[in-house]
Amino acid sequence: MTTGAGLFIGLMSGTSTDGVDGVLARIAPDSRPTVLAQASLPFPDDLRQTLLALNAPGHDELGRAALASLALAECYADTTRQLLAGASVAAADVTAIGAHGQTVRHRPDLGYTIQLNAPALLAERTGISVVADFRARDVAAGGQGAPLVPAFHAAIFAADAPRAVLNLGGIANVTLLAPGRPVTGFDTGPANMLLDEWCRRHTGQNYDHDGAYAAAGKVDANILEYLLASEPWLAKRPPKSTGRDLFNATWLDTRLNAWEGYCRRLTPQDIQATLQRFTARTVAQAIDREAPDTQEVLVCGGGARNSGLMRDLAECLNRPISTTDAHGVPALSMEALAFAWLAYAHVNRLPAGLPDVTGACGPRVLGALYPG
Repeated sequence: MTTGAGLFIGLMSGTSTDGVDGVLARIAPDSRPTVLAQASLPFPDDLRQTLLALNAPGHDELGRAALASLALAECYADTTRQLLAGASVAAADVTAIGAHGQTVRHRPDLGYTIQLNAPALLAERTGISVVADFRARDVAAGGQGAPLVPAFHAAIFAADAPRAVLNLGGIANVTLLAPGRPVTGFDTGPANMLLDEWCRRHTGQNYDHDGAYAAAGKVDANILEYLLASEPWLAKRPPKSTGRDLFNATWLDTRLNAWEGYCRRLTPQDIQATLQRFTARTVAQAIDREAPDTQEVLVCGGGARNSGLMRDLAECLNRPISTTDAHGVPALSMEALAFAWLAYAHVNRLPAGLPDVTGACGPRVLGALYPG
């Protein structure tokens, strides 16, 4: 396989489990990637429900997971075809696809992480080499296997003053960049995950568009402080990562049930507003604790389009915040672009697993290659 500059595709389906985001980008050393095409493909509802259900134990998990992996690869292949057509690029001209897969278990404390994927099928469907299984090598080296994006953030957003790059997917993760200091990064807690769960439960909508549902309610300070104080993981120092194994509907219901009589006086919109502020507070507390000299925060991911959440973040962070769009990278394409870059790093044998981020015993080249 050729190395150096080239065309790479990144495919990402995150903990929000709403679909696939993809980018086709030209990536070269010492320059910012150039995005040539973007595409998004929502999951069919049956696949989405299956993927969500596979986050918990159930009947015939192995068989259901295998079939879901194949269906996911078909979605990845469809997204890839859209990208190629949108840029008028031939598959033969693409060096590799970086495909993260769908995380259904993440237990680095027990030495494993599971992403559903079928990279061999994706290589067959597209004729393009696929890099996948990005987390496993870092976990094998004693790391968290997450977050995966800080090396990429450092490559394109390093500055002369301390700054943070905040990704608001299902889970929020932050990269801390400062001159003269190692790149660090970690998960801060839920971002859209609990917000989407509560909104879907009470409105039937998959997410709270622009925070409108939360805006119809009022933050309850008592429940907010209880949520912040009741979860020990939030006070844990990095390296750390999390996912649906911890922050899920059961986590939320257990805490709200402890306030059952009190919560009856609140509207569902009040809970939505409180969860939105909970996300903002957990992010702000994490940055204040680990990098109090941070001067600005760059925001990406789906949550960057939630103006209500962005307002809460601005208030809680008490620092200038902006989306990465203002810095040349579309906020909604950031994670997919990161996986294009991770494929580039794998092909060029660049260690993207950073021990100061994940706690691994050393830097590691991430991913496994499936030739096209």
